[in-house]
Amino acid sequence: MKRIEKDPLQKRLEITNWILLALLIAGSLLLFSARFSLGIILGGMISVVNFHWLYNNLLSVFEGELNRLRSAIMRRYFIRLAVTAVSLFGIIAGDIADVIGLVIGLSVVVLNIVLTTVLTLCHNNRVEEL
Repeated sequence: MKRIEKDPLQKRLEITNWILLALLIAGSLLLFSARFSLGIILGGMISVVNFHWLYNNLLSVFEGELNRLRSAIMRRYFIRLAVTAVSLFGIIAGDIADVIGLVIGLSVVVLNIVLTTVLTLCHNNRVEEL
């Protein structure tokens, strides 16, 4: 079956996720401890990989048969949730990284979506004013 080409907005979100994560890591390395920076790195990686994994799961489900759609989505969702939960539990219980840095890293995708929405709305309002 032919793969669906990625939407330009999806490509932009994926690239901006990595750029935003790199900026947060660079800033934290300059201003905070290595443990805090590790939290941002681990949280950001979990967040970005989870976002990419969700996209691939939904894409493969919608390319399949429609009668198995709901069960496939739910099964993959719970697998993704379990992997994320085990990863976060290991990081927090093992006291590997700073929890505040971890939360900031986990917020990378949310920050990116909010930033992209605000910039898109500002750009569209400027175009309409002309």
